[in-house]
Amino acid sequence: MAEGETRYESIGTALEVIALVKTRHYFQPVSTFELVKAYVTHGTINGMLKHALDDPYTRHMDAIAFENMMNTTTGIYGGIGLSVGIADDRVTVVSPIKGTPGERAGLRRGDKIMAIDGKDTTYMTLDEAVSLMRGPEDTELDLTIHRDEDAFEVHIIRELINVVSVPDYYITDEEHGIGYIEITNFSDRTYEELRKALEFLDERGQKALILDLRFNPGGTLGAALEVANEFVSGAPLVYLEDQEGIRTPFDSMVEGTRKPMPMAVLINGSSASASEIVSGALQDNGLATLIGTTTFGKGLVQSLYPLRDGSALTVTEQGYLTSGGKDINGVGIEPDIVVEVTLEEEEAIYLDEAEYDPQLDKALEVLRAEL
Repeated sequence: MAEGETRYESIGTALEVIALVKTRHYFQPVSTFELVKAYVTHGTINGMLKHALDDPYTRHMDAIAFENMMNTTTGIYGGIGLSVGIADDRVTVVSPIKGTPGERAGLRRGDKIMAIDGKDTTYMTLDEAVSLMRGPEDTELDLTIHRDEDAFEVHIIRELINVVSVPDYYITDEEHGIGYIEITNFSDRTYEELRKALEFLDERGQKALILDLRFNPGGTLGAALEVANEFVSGAPLVYLEDQEGIRTPFDSMVEGTRKPMPMAVLINGSSASASEIVSGALQDNGLATLIGTTTFGKGLVQSLYPLRDGSALTVTEQGYLTSGGKDINGVGIEPDIVVEVTLEEEEAIYLDEAEYDPQLDKALEVLRAEL
């Protein structure tokens, strides 16, 4: 009876969602009949979306999750410091943020989050998962994690997370004047932090630059465009494509563009979304050599629609293509020079504990040859 009541109470919301998916969804036409059939069969809106669409990013979030998401402040929040994505239809750790409870608890890229405080994450939206993991500092959180063939519980205490976008920059080769900048995420503060880092390196004789986007799961489209626009001139930074196949370019601006210098960009499987926009723009315009391993491959853009009952729908409304018109969704960006590392080496690099970083070393080799 309770299940039936839940279904009945959400029919109005389900119909709102069906209408939005029918009119707004980017790449997958789906019939009203198939959506209604999936809703009747599975009894939940997210069950309907999962079985009617081949799209892990179009998902419904309840009113509490939506409110929590809207109340979070950019860059500073109470939580555990995990960047997550959808992989194999599961909420998956893309990368833990350095120095946060999630990283200290030993969570790592590829971990599947099966439950959050006992709530099953099947059909859960990313926004809802993030909302559940966030909360006041000094409060407790339990995660059920699946890694390889093992499942285990992780108990974490939330802290205040203050995410810096550009945590590290320095001259890494004094003789050749090669600068190094690490960007760990793309937020409203990223561009100003990047400008300060570039100014610092310029003052110290920078002649070439290594941009490290490894372990960067992305962020806002606006921040990615600002960063790409710092280096790219005379070409689109990215194309957005609607469901009719119409592509809208975001053109670069000539004013303020840096004079080209030898550049290398470090990428890996945790470089996603906004990171792919930036690395793709630099690669497509011949401004940088990409070094490392293939990126994550998220080339979809979601829009958020509040619904009448206080809940909301994130729907994939557009796709994006790189500056050169490449569709990288589900494929990723291939580096110009592949440098593989083991999982153990990758973890050591992420934790700044590696005695040797072959990807960084290859970047230095390439840039020295260009100077």
